[in-house]
Order: sequence, then C-alpha cells, then structure tokens
Amino acid sequence: MSKIFTPTNQIRLTNVAIVRLKKGGKRFEIACYKNKVLSWRSNSEKDIDEVLQTHTVFTNVSKGQAAKKDELQKAFNKTDETEICKEILSKGELQVSEKERQSCLDTQLNSIVNSVAALCVNPETRRPYPASIIEKSLKDAHFSVKMNRNTKQNTLEAIKILKDHMPIERSRMKLRVSFAGKEGGGKLKESVVKLANTVEHEEWDEATLHLTLLIDPGQYRVIDELVRNETKGKGLLELLELKEVVENEEVF
Repeated sequence: MSKIFTPTNQIRLTNVAIVRLKKGGKRFEIACYKNKVLSWRSNSEKDIDEVLQTHTVFTNVSKGQAAKKDELQKAFNKTDETEICKEILSKGELQVSEKERQSCLDTQLNSIVNSVAALCVNPETRRPYPASIIEKSLKDAHFSVKMNRNTKQNTLEAIKILKDHMPIERSRMKLRVSFAGKEGGGKLKESVVKLANTVEHEEWDEATLHLTLLIDPGQYRVIDELVRNETKGKGLLELLELKEVVENEEVF
C-alpha cells in the first residue's frame, strides 16, 4: 500500500483561529484556539499555551507551511518561536469570517461601553452615564473597535473621542457610607469594602459605622442598592467629591 508523504515543514491543524502579521516583506501566521486571541489581548488569559495551538510560526497555516529559521531571523532578528508568536499575537490581525468578525466586534464594543460607564461620570451631574447613553454616543461619533487592540486601549480611545461629543471625564468618587452595625454588621462592611478601590477612613459613631471610600463611578449604583437592601433603606450614601483621574494613572 502506498503512503502519503507529508513534508516535515508541514503541520495540519483544525478548528483554528489564524493571526497574521506582515513583516520584512513576508507574511507570518500563528495558529490559535478560537475565542482565545481576544482573551489574551484583554489580559484575561495569561497562559500562552491556552492560546496557541502550537508554538510554531507559519508562512501559511492553512497549508501547514512552517516558517524557516533564516526567514524568522531576517524578519524578527530572532528565532525563538514562542517570543515571535507573542509578537504576532500582539500586533497581528485576527483572520475571521465576516460573521465571526461582527460577533467579535459586538462583544468588544459591549466590553468597551461597560468599561467607559464604570470609569467615567458626567461632570455636570457628578453621576455615571447609563451604558445605553455611552453606546449611542459612540455610534454617533462613528467610533470603531480596533481588533488588534485590547479592551483597555480601545476604552481609552473611546473616552478620548467621547470628550468631543459630550461632557464626560474619568473620575473616581469619594463616597461616605454610613449604617448601623446591627443593620448588616461585618458582612455588609466586607461586601462594601470589596467594591471600593480604597478605604480612606473608617470610624464608629456610637453604633453607626462610617466608611469613606474611593470608588470607580460604575460601583456607585451597586453599593447604593446593596446598602439599601441590607439596611432596609436605613443606610446612607453621601457623595463627598469627584477626584479626576490623570491620563497616565492606572485605572484598570
């Protein structure tokens, strides 16, 4: 019986998501698991082995043609394929069908909208915008998701664009939360503190606990609802001030 000969530089893969990067006049591709590329770019997936089907750099994934060492050296000035895979994963373009692409764009846009709503406020009302308002304003501003950028990068770009179309700024809220110890005690305090970026001050006034917190705007409604439900409406929230976030401050 005759055997089918497969060249040693050919690797066959199935159910694959391809990321492509053109560099040094040549095309290079990597084979990834579907739905993992965006997870890697948003930093929700940190294990490279969960993203790559193989640590091989290809010139054509579909034909199973692996890149040669001299080609990698010429284009990337290195031959460590794992490191080259990471560069392609970061800078390359994800190859998907139009239907898959639209689904990815919709998912990314939803994440961006929620991130903007969580991090920003209307400086005139000192309250966060509903996600629906953010989404409509982005569409009116013709904002487009960049597939080769992660959620953080797209979110910062979205905020920059929105500033030209509506009153909006990145802020943190300084909030004072007060409730009686018997209205929730340690359990409510623990839940509230978990939602804060920082606890600036904590004091007891007889049987009432006062917490001064720094929170992302998106947590305001969550804390408000939590305190109202746990204290049967007897708890109190006071917005003390807004602290503007400078451009280079880490907010994610």
